[in-house]
Formats: sequence, structure tokens, C-alpha cells
Amino acid sequence: MKIKTLHFTIMLIFVAIISSYTSLANQSIETNQPNDIEILSAFENAISKIVEQSKPAVISIKVIKDEKKDDKIIETSGGGSGFIIRNDGYILTNEHVVRGSKRITVSLFNGRRHDARLIGGDRNTDIAVLKIDTLKPLPVLKFSDATKTRVGQFAIAIGDPKGYKYTVTAGIVGGKNRCYHEKNNLYQYHHTYIQTDAWINPGSSGGPLLNIQGEVIGVTALNPGEGSTLAVECDLANKISNQLIAHGRIIRGHIDAEMHSVAQGIKLTRVKRNTSAAQCGLKQNDIIVEFDGERVAGLNDFELHVMECQIGQQYPIKVLRKEQEITLNLTIDEMRPELVGRSVNTDSVSWKKIGLFTRKLEYDNYQRYAYLNEDDQGLIVEKVKRNSPSYEAKIPRGALITAVNEQKTQDVHTLETYLENENDISEITLDIKGIQGTEKVTLKLQEVN
Repeated sequence: MKIKTLHFTIMLIFVAIISSYTSLANQSIETNQPNDIEILSAFENAISKIVEQSKPAVISIKVIKDEKKDDKIIETSGGGSGFIIRNDGYILTNEHVVRGSKRITVSLFNGRRHDARLIGGDRNTDIAVLKIDTLKPLPVLKFSDATKTRVGQFAIAIGDPKGYKYTVTAGIVGGKNRCYHEKNNLYQYHHTYIQTDAWINPGSSGGPLLNIQGEVIGVTALNPGEGSTLAVECDLANKISNQLIAHGRIIRGHIDAEMHSVAQGIKLTRVKRNTSAAQCGLKQNDIIVEFDGERVAGLNDFELHVMECQIGQQYPIKVLRKEQEITLNLTIDEMRPELVGRSVNTDSVSWKKIGLFTRKLEYDNYQRYAYLNEDDQGLIVEKVKRNSPSYEAKIPRGALITAVNEQKTQDVHTLETYLENENDISEITLDIKGIQGTEKVTLKLQEVN
């Protein structure tokens, strides 16, 4: 009995010791827990640190333009924001910030100003790249992985709204894959915007939207209202900027037909005449179910896939026609100039006399065309005027004009000058290189009114 009582007493003492130790441990843990002020201070410090680290790579942009007002050309100024993406002086911003500029000046965080040149811009994605000359490596911002951007995560924007340099706003990512359509003729990228409540005011356009690691998750672009702003997601901005640096422009593949998504695939509602789509045998009401060996998932993914294809390259395409599956070989066209924001100069001599709108084949552009190589030089045919000499001669869009009457033609000015000065000739012969190889085409010149 005494032994049982002793055992019971020892157990009580052990339990008391354990309880006392646990109580002391809990008090210690509670003592080490940060209070509300400490938590908020840590958050403040984290945001401030990101801003301090990122500011040196954020720049302010001033743009001088010529604008027509009351039949007079006046000089106007504007601006925006941007950020350095390569330490040798490449800067990313919005295309609308620098559109139509005749002079661009950028101001760095250290107060230094530099004249900048436009490497290239893309209206479809509202992305542009500038370049400044520098002797020393510049601080840069790195792109995040878009797949890791989460709705609800913190978002920090840095910009230059209305001259208030390096203004910082913060919020969260309110949504991903947002869609925004302007009322214009441009091809629209679907579901490529990040939505945030980090407020963006005029002048902040082109600045970075950062995560808490200081990585770029988007390029601030739009303020449609309703308490939210939109930013071009980082993967798309990174891809477009790399292409602009490499080629100076974005050259996109395109199928010149009207279509929409249906349950089985992509249904063609109209196939335009004299296009590659019509020539390969595609017809109205065909349903595209497979392209280049892959099943089509939806219109947006399909169009994005086609845009990356080689111009002039043939790709196998499977369609359903009256419930029968047919395989065709489709040649990819280049996206028409109006869909990528380039206007046709209808006042040009070449448009009036032979019905052609052309552009110079720039360095490395040949890589986007299946039928060109690095030695090719000349003018790419962007648009052909209906019922013109070029239209009657069936000169296709995307063809390369290498010579006019045996004279090499390497830029648009050369062609314009030749057509303008040779008033006594009634026809010309063009050397052309295209999908079908090289050929000579003779055109009768139209009278210019």
C-alpha cells in the first residue's frame, strides 16, 4: 500500500514538473513571438528594400513629337517610364510612350541624361525597346517566371507619373490572363494582362510591376478605370523585347481568314480570295482540328502558334468537311500591315503607279521567311492594291523585290525615286524572289493623277 502511494506521489511530482516546464516554454515562445508593430515594420522594411534595389534600373522618358494641328505642324512633348533589361543599355517601355517620336531622352536614377534611339516597337503588345550608349554596365531588372505569378500576391509599381519621379505604389495581383480590347484594327492578344490595384497614373506607363523578390512580373500599360490597372505579363514582354532586339520588328505569321472556336476545333466562316488559305484548298465552314501535327485547343492558342510559324513555310492542316477529315498543306502568310499597326502610304509613287506598299528587308529579318537567306537584300511586299498593275501580275504579299529594270533596289527611297524620275517609261521589270523561287515580272505603269 505504501509502495503504491509512493508511486502515485512520484507520478504527481513528475506531472507537475512537466506542466511547469511546458508552461515556462509556452511563456518563452509567446515572449519570442513578434508583435503587430514588429510584423508591420518587417513588411515596411521589405518593401523599402525592394524599392531601393530596383530604383537604379528604372528610368524616366521624355519624347518630342511633331503633330499636326490646324493645318500646322507643331512640336509637342510627352513621356513615360521604362526600365533597363540589359546592362549594355537596352531599355523596355510601352510602345505608345514612344510612338511617333522624333527625339527621345532618358533620365537615369543618378540624374544623368542620355539620348536614346528606338530599336523597335510592337503596337500589338504595346512593347518597345530603346538603346542608350554606356561605357559602364548599368543596373538591370530581371524578369520573373509568369507561371509563378499568383493572384493575391503583392505587386509593387515604380514609375514617373506627371513628373513625380520614382513614385511607388503597391497592391496585389487581382487577376491573371485578363483580356482588353481597344476599338481598332490591330490583331488583339487575348488574355495576356495582369490586373493589379497598384495604381498607375499617366507617366507611369512602361514602368515595372515587381514581386517581393524585386523581379518584373509585368510592364504597366493601361488604366481602364474601376480601381484596377493592367500590365503586360512578363513572359510576353520578355519574348517581344528579345525579338525586337534581334530583328528590329515583330514579323508574325497569319492565316488570312475569318474563324472562331467551336466544340470540334476552329471553324472558318470566310476564306478570302487570292490568299494562301484559299489556294491550299480551305473552304468556308471547314473546321480545323489539327495543325502541324497537334490538335487545336482554341482560337487564341491556335493564332499564337501560327504567329510563330515561318512565313512561306507549308504546314500540314487537318479539317473536317461534311464530317470527313481532309489533310491539306497550308502556306503561312505574313500578317497584314494594318493588323500590326503599320499604315499604308497611299500617297507614295509606288502605290499610285504600280500598286505596291513595301518595306526594306532589315538585318536578320530573313530568318522569319522560309524562302530567304542571309545574302538576300531588297524590299518586302506588304500590300498589293486591287486592280493595279502589280495585282494583275499576281505579285504576292511577302515577295522580295531585289531589282527594278536590272538595278538593285535595297530601300524604299530608291524605288520611289526611280519611279518618280523615270517619267518617260511606260513599263518596268521587277526581279522577285518568293515561295515559287525567282522570276521577272513586267508591269505597265499607271498614270498618276
